[in-house]
Amino acid sequence: MLLAGKTVIVSGVGAGLGHQVAAAVVRDGGDAVLGARTAANLARTAAEIDPDGRHTARLATDITDEAQCEALAALALERFGRIDAVVHVAAWDSCFGGIEDADFATWQSVIDVNLLGTLRMTRACLPGLKERGGSVVIIGTQSSLAAPSQVRQAAYAASKGALTSAMYSMAQELGPHRIRVNTVLPGWMWGPPVQAYVQFTAHSEGVPEAEVLGRLTERMALPEPATDGDVAEAAAFLASDRARAITGQSLLVNAGELMR
Repeated sequence: MLLAGKTVIVSGVGAGLGHQVAAAVVRDGGDAVLGARTAANLARTAAEIDPDGRHTARLATDITDEAQCEALAALALERFGRIDAVVHVAAWDSCFGGIEDADFATWQSVIDVNLLGTLRMTRACLPGLKERGGSVVIIGTQSSLAAPSQVRQAAYAASKGALTSAMYSMAQELGPHRIRVNTVLPGWMWGPPVQAYVQFTAHSEGVPEAEVLGRLTERMALPEPATDGDVAEAAAFLASDRARAITGQSLLVNAGELMR
């Protein structure tokens, strides 16, 4: 049981990756504290992964609000008495476009969620993490390293790239407290958002969905994209003691589309 006895806070719990991370925590013996802006999503996930309610707690949380971040961390300590890890899934990824058509007010909002929101949530967890050491796992994006040709998400990529840079400083600062900080970098990740993209593109162009999916996978070493569940497995590993000597690292989970 990879996370037996561990309490893991998961932000951004919705229908996709956040749900899968929370499910992996409970499956692997841990207690999952769920945060997201939409309470209904939290209730749905908790009911599915923990029907008797013994291994989950939840609180509607907007990570742009420092007090709400602190409340989620406090809930973990109140309910389970400890914080061993926090997995940052919450993000604003629906801002599309590049520099020429940029609305910088929107960019500021994206940065407030993806960069500063993650840092707020991390800081709120530090008192609990410092008690026995632990892990901070950031979900980044491959697009912060190499822009995809199919869509343009400059604001999202820039905010996540800044967060990866912040990871190095956090790993150095928090290391003496035995707190590890790492980033998972997914590429095209088969789950609700990418499924919707494939369906929409296929419908718009009048082509089979398999053709659109083939465009996404043609540069991958493996013949199919990673799934939300695959990325969740990487996050669970980094949250666990099996990664106790790993910090300040970025792990690409992308079926070999980009190799470094």
